[in-house]
Amino acid sequence: MPNLTDITAEAARLRNAFEATGAAVIEAAILQPADTLLDLYGEDIRARAYVTSDPLRGEQMLRPDFTVPVVQLHMAGQVDPARYTYSGKVFRKQEHDPHRPSEYVQVGLEIFDGSDPEAADADVFATFAQLLRPYDVKPVTGDIGILTAAINGLSTSPERRAALMRHVWRPRRFRALLDRFAGTAPQPTARTALLKRLAAGKDPLRGVGPQIGLRSAAEVQTRLDLLQADAALPPLPSSEVDLLGQLMTLKERAPAALEHLRDIAVDLPAILGAVQRLDRRLAALRARDIDVDSLDFEAAYGRTTMEYYDGFVFGFSAPGRRDLPPVATGGRYDALTRVLGKGRTIPAVGGVIRPEVLLAVAQNADLNEVGS
Repeated sequence: MPNLTDITAEAARLRNAFEATGAAVIEAAILQPADTLLDLYGEDIRARAYVTSDPLRGEQMLRPDFTVPVVQLHMAGQVDPARYTYSGKVFRKQEHDPHRPSEYVQVGLEIFDGSDPEAADADVFATFAQLLRPYDVKPVTGDIGILTAAINGLSTSPERRAALMRHVWRPRRFRALLDRFAGTAPQPTARTALLKRLAAGKDPLRGVGPQIGLRSAAEVQTRLDLLQADAALPPLPSSEVDLLGQLMTLKERAPAALEHLRDIAVDLPAILGAVQRLDRRLAALRARDIDVDSLDFEAAYGRTTMEYYDGFVFGFSAPGRRDLPPVATGGRYDALTRVLGKGRTIPAVGGVIRPEVLLAVAQNADLNEVGS
């Protein structure tokens, strides 16, 4: 991998390029308050964050990314529209791959502008595409907002929709829940016995022995009431489950994906607004000289990354280099500004480049040229 001197120089070059687009340079503290921010990152980052305790400031963590602290700084400033750039190290534990670094550099661009969100999406993506054009990387796009709109449009209870939304970032858990709500998953023996006991009017807590654990009897009863109410609901319509399945597996060139999504929207009208936003985004990308006809679109892309993304998502990766993480990733995170803005919100989108991965891709290309 590239040495630290080269990575630092490349990070400076990339940040200067972002600054040339009108972005203000912003700094974020390495040590961030864990108690207020960890929940915003989602399960994966929470498990990988370096957390420590400060006697005066409470639980602190080494910053696992820049977007959340940048949003905090922006929402405190009350200046819209705005765009920022930054560079520096982030810190994440690597539990599964010892060869990947636990600290690495990110260089990013963030745009806060509600006047034309699709144009802002295109602005960020085109800026990244132009910077990465000399390198052997391939882009892919997606839209978390289409999937979440589909979930919110399902013919089922608010509780079931909320459960699916909580697990949209964990594909296996999400699929298991979907199958259970559709009535196609086998019921665990213990759950079946419990539901029968509840249906018979028997107290499931009677004669079970002493209470252990952290949950009170009232909390356990609340959970039992929810299980009983859920068991009484009709299964999800198979037609909606099929449409959601089509949506989650959709992988096509962007124009073909748009047409496919329009077809799905006829039977699942809840996604129509998100599909129209995709249409406007593709038009904005064309206006920025992006070859939309060859651009890949995956409706479920980004489901295993940051949980604060709620709309357009994108990534750039080196073909054939599964040993490398993506060179660049990004997306829209409007809801995050609402959470951190304490009642105030503004549409926002951004992304990051990893300079050491970009240099590794460039060095590999140079080696290939030498060897050919």
